[in-house]
Amino acid sequence: MPGLLFACASALLAQSNSYVLKAARLFDSTSGQVVTPGMLVVSNGVIQSVGGDNSPAGSPVIDLGDATLLPGFIDAHTHLSYEFNADYNGSALLTLQRPISEQAIRATANARKTVMAGFTTVRDLGSSNFIDIGLRNSINAGYVPGPRMLVSVHALGSTGGHCDDSAGFRFGLFGHETGPEEGVINSPDQARYAVRFNIKYGADVIKTCASGGVLSPTDDVDVPQLSQSELNALVDEAHTLRRKTAAHAHGAEAAKRAILAGIDSIEHGTFIDDEDMRMMHDRGVFLVPTLTTRVGLAESKFPPLVQAKATRAVQQQDAMVKRALALGVKIALGTDAAVYPHGDNALEFAFMVADGMTPAQSLMAGTTSAAELLGLHDKIGALKPGMLADVVAVPGNPIENIKLTQSVIFVMKDGMVLRNDRAIPR
Repeated sequence: MPGLLFACASALLAQSNSYVLKAARLFDSTSGQVVTPGMLVVSNGVIQSVGGDNSPAGSPVIDLGDATLLPGFIDAHTHLSYEFNADYNGSALLTLQRPISEQAIRATANARKTVMAGFTTVRDLGSSNFIDIGLRNSINAGYVPGPRMLVSVHALGSTGGHCDDSAGFRFGLFGHETGPEEGVINSPDQARYAVRFNIKYGADVIKTCASGGVLSPTDDVDVPQLSQSELNALVDEAHTLRRKTAAHAHGAEAAKRAILAGIDSIEHGTFIDDEDMRMMHDRGVFLVPTLTTRVGLAESKFPPLVQAKATRAVQQQDAMVKRALALGVKIALGTDAAVYPHGDNALEFAFMVADGMTPAQSLMAGTTSAAELLGLHDKIGALKPGMLADVVAVPGNPIENIKLTQSVIFVMKDGMVLRNDRAIPR
């Protein structure tokens, strides 16, 4: 029966270029306020008006009842071409065994889970075999459902570092030592070449690994892995070519180097210090704390070295976010999806609230703030006339209970209804 209702709704909407969304309330992500009642007029994939009663005559109406309309959620740190696997060693083996075609097909399933959870835009920060490019293009062309994607191709880091996919395997296994084409750089010139290579093959954003990582087997989590001159060249080249940059940086010194280079966001930031945070505040650098990683880390079986790093990192996350809030650092929602199961992205809202954000602030981190970080604030992140019609709805009022973001009942992307659990047009 739900499938029949969805088919009827889609058929009716397909016959109209203009229609109306109604709910008991609407979240204004620019002010952080809930307004009542909630009403949007959408036409040709764009929001035409908000509030009032000026719907075009004869337009279909989708009445969601006691629900709240919100802008489509934005996750600024995902890995849709990877999958969560609680077995650390088994995950590495499966990556080597599965053909690229199977990995790509599985990525489409991850994309669908993500958009159905209300996340209509993601920044995908690291892939392999150019799967992120193919997935983005297929979503844009309408072949598979999924969020709007900004992709980075290979993340760029040093030999043996967190971004070196061959680290931990025996020498010679892959036939050659990894280089810039695989995202491994060891000089400023190689950094510039790798940026150009990624952009040549479709990168929307450039990601670098400025520090070690939790899940990489051969490094310390907080140790810098790129020199100042390498980061300077990488960020300068990316900005020259009009691409934003993101730095995986757990440690204070690594983050400091990335900030001095002009990075646009610090990912994770687990061990960053107050000096880093003051620099981020003064330069407008975003923090993307990826708190939901703790869910997957808690469920996983790791070798002792990795387990020690995971335990240490999780113990620092909450205090770090609280200090960042106190120092006025800009925060955007990002989850590191694939370190936990895809589709659970909305857990991040509740974790941010637990660390001191108000529910409204967390919602803004996943809408207006994330849109600003992605450079798409004139298109998405708010329910305003002229913006793309990315709309989600949750039952009740998420300002009173932020966990309601985990119970999305309606998803619209670019004016197309992808999910409607409650009603059909009338």
